[in-house]
Amino acid sequence: MPGLRSWRRRTTSTMPAPRKYPDELRERAVREVRATGRPIAHVAKDLGIHKEALRGWVRQAEADRGERDDRLTTAEQDELRQLRKEVAELRRANEILKAASDTRSRPSTSADTAGNRTASCASGDQVRASPTRSLTHRQRS
Repeated sequence: MPGLRSWRRRTTSTMPAPRKYPDELRERAVREVRATGRPIAHVAKDLGIHKEALRGWVRQAEADRGERDDRLTTAEQDELRQLRKEVAELRRANEILKAASDTRSRPSTSADTAGNRTASCASGDQVRASPTRSLTHRQRS
């Protein structure tokens, strides 16, 4: 549907969204799951946390301790985020340089005193167009 996404607002801000749960609560919940061995859903219900949020925190804590290989550690995630940011910045810089290079490599045209237009060719020759004559090549002196 064409208008379905129109209600979503794109954010270009670099600030992250505010965290729903404080870091202390996250750490306490993960500690409790590990220490008591109770099911994640029960601990989550006791602390008023969504069970899937707590499950993700437990998995991340396990990855940070090296107990899981299927997930990046927090440090690796931070490094990956930084590298992606650098790649995006370098790509923007490349696009700017390409655009500047393209404008410099285009032949520049100028008019001489007789009203003839001249342009530089890739070979360095100059092409002159007269209003009454066809194009003529002139070697650069």
